[in-house]
Amino acid sequence: QLQLVESGGGSVQAGGSLILSCKASGYTAKTHCMGWFRQAPGEEGQGLSSINRDGTTQFADFVKGRFTISRDSAVNTLYLQMNTLKPEDTAMYYCAAQDALSTCDARSLLRRPYKFWGPGTQVTVSS
Repeated sequence: QLQLVESGGGSVQAGGSLILSCKASGYTAKTHCMGWFRQAPGEEGQGLSSINRDGTTQFADFVKGRFTISRDSAVNTLYLQMNTLKPEDTAMYYCAAQDALSTCDARSLLRRPYKFWGPGTQVTVSS
């Protein structure tokens, strides 16, 4: 069973930056399509970005140019670099992984293809 744990969340002022990490354990996540999602209280969850095992990425339009996703298979960790943060970025952020040998596709910013989820890390952006 793949286990995921996020870290790096916190409070930051608008315009600031944060780097979220997602450490995988149980077995290697390097063959999995992985993604980042977020959910604010009372709102629908949003898919932010995904990354394939070959490094190809997808981003939601509202984070393009501000967020960067990357993965380091040597340490079994997924990252989300978030720049130019806005108050509306305030949410709980989750990393997720699809099954082994999965390929990110057009659905990879949706929750449904993902099998493994971390408990989340809170990001709060103040104006």
